[in-house]
Amino acid sequence: MPEHGIDSTGRIVVGVDGSPGSKTALMWAMNQARLTGATIQAVTAWEDPARYGTAYGWTATAFDGNTFATAIAKDLDATVADVTAQMEYPVTVLTQIVEGHPAETLLRAADGAQLLVVGSRGHGTFAGIILGSVSQHCVQHAPCPVVVVP
Repeated sequence: MPEHGIDSTGRIVVGVDGSPGSKTALMWAMNQARLTGATIQAVTAWEDPARYGTAYGWTATAFDGNTFATAIAKDLDATVADVTAQMEYPVTVLTQIVEGHPAETLLRAADGAQLLVVGSRGHGTFAGIILGSVSQHCVQHAPCPVVVVP
């Protein structure tokens, strides 16, 4: 198998949605990064709930007075802080928030990465059930090795 310029000081992309599964995936990835000298890129994807209607009472400011995007950013920061606090040897974690479908966003972020790490279950939506799981899509289409953490 050809080398693709990946070395032990690479980048590990982790899908983070605040779910218990994504926290476990982030912890696993942080341990792997410590062993390999990699940097973590914690990626959260979001889609505007207005595109799917307001059946659940979602509005642009339905999250403690914040916009949806601001609430997502706070959740990502809180998740990273929570997991980092549990680590004996923290590693560098860069965060990225991208508007788009989670699977496609993670696949784009994983381009050139050493590894893509996702949880086996996250905060899925009805649309996600119809289209298939994010982890399954990533396993089938990722440009790098994928670890699905149960």
